[in-house]
Amino acid sequence: MANVELSISIDAARRGLAREFRRRGLDTPELDARLLVGHALGLDHAALVAQAGRRIDAREASAISALAGRRLGHEPVARILGVKEFWGMRFKLNAETLVPRPETETVVEAALAAMEGTNRSTLRIADLGTGSGAILLALLAAQPAALGVGTDISHAALACARENAAALGLAGRATFVACDYGRALTGPFDLVVSNPPYVARGDIAMLPPEVRDHDPLRALDGGTDGLDGYRAIAAEARRLLAPGGALVMELGAGQAQAVTDLMRVNGFTLDSPPRHDLAGIARALLLRPAP
Repeated sequence: MANVELSISIDAARRGLAREFRRRGLDTPELDARLLVGHALGLDHAALVAQAGRRIDAREASAISALAGRRLGHEPVARILGVKEFWGMRFKLNAETLVPRPETETVVEAALAAMEGTNRSTLRIADLGTGSGAILLALLAAQPAALGVGTDISHAALACARENAAALGLAGRATFVACDYGRALTGPFDLVVSNPPYVARGDIAMLPPEVRDHDPLRALDGGTDGLDGYRAIAAEARRLLAPGGALVMELGAGQAQAVTDLMRVNGFTLDSPPRHDLAGIARALLLRPAP
């Protein structure tokens, strides 16, 4: 627990929190401290700057200390705030949804590239395992003529995705269905996207505590070799795709060749080289059904 002193300024509380986060080895101490102090006090960044010299009271000190304690317990800031920005959009989260990560924006980029030059008046998109709806809703926002369906086995995740669709003004073009991957869908879809669980079961214990202890296990566990999700998608994707349709999936680090080989056996061809994220990791795979 990081106890915040009474009657110090907002700026001093923020700086003190950042020092403690840095001392405890957190990755982004200054950003975390700013976001948590702002959240505790109900102030955005501009208001934090404007009120930097104001003294905090006992209630505010207690609120800041409580949030700081959660972060020092390795709860991600996005979980504490209940929201995460993705593709320039704000997504609410709950315990049944993954925290959308910057590398997943690579999947959105690859999917949009796959749709370039498509002359269909309406694009139909399916997002298998939609979680918070981040990938699907980012694509719908970028494609004003598109309609989308997101699936998930978690009703709580689907409720979160529906709430996000409504908040972003996309509820009229997004439908959400409870099922495992695409099992309840019939298609045809011009684009199928997915960020399946891809961590090998034996590696889950080695994940950072922010992920291991706070993301839903079902969204991480890819089976013994990390490929169970890809197998499930491979079994359904061909029947779901329209002629000329595309399949875009997120990859775990080092999985590009194994997933490519798996999909080739199941009747898919690689449309282009894997797309890399900002860390240089092959992160998104674009495939199409083989002729």
